Amino acid sequence: MIANKDAVKDLIPQKKPFVMVDKLMRYTEESLQSQLTINKKNVFVYNDCFQESGIIEHMAQSVALHTGYLFFLMNKPAPTGYLGSIKNIVIARLPKIDEVLETNVQILQEFMGITLVEITVKINNEIIAQGQMKTVLAK
Repeated sequence: MIANKDAVKDLIPQKKPFVMVDKLMRYTEESLQSQLTINKKNVFVYNDCFQESGIIEHMAQSVALHTGYLFFLMNKPAPTGYLGSIKNIVIARLPKIDEVLETNVQILQEFMGITLVEITVKINNEIIAQGQMKTVLAK
């Protein structure tokens, strides 16, 4: 587990104020669990709710965190990646301030820098968002 926000920020390419992950809870080569506590100053908060665009960005950054941590373990700088596609995203509700997103990323396929993942976002075991993303590493 990496609970230090600065250490987590070093593993992803996004920088303040667009950092949408603050903890790495669990990592394996095939999966990752991340967290984000919603605070009032977050750029995606409107009317005390974390907006859909923020949830999608959090999902994408969780995938980036998986890649960044893998490269950290190999003692290599994390590569830049791009979101290739978003598929079947369902957002059941918007998180409120002080709620904690617990996000699970499951690697479905990985080939030549292209990764397909299934992502589930929960708050207190309630699924609030899920879907698939495809990411591509820059060459």
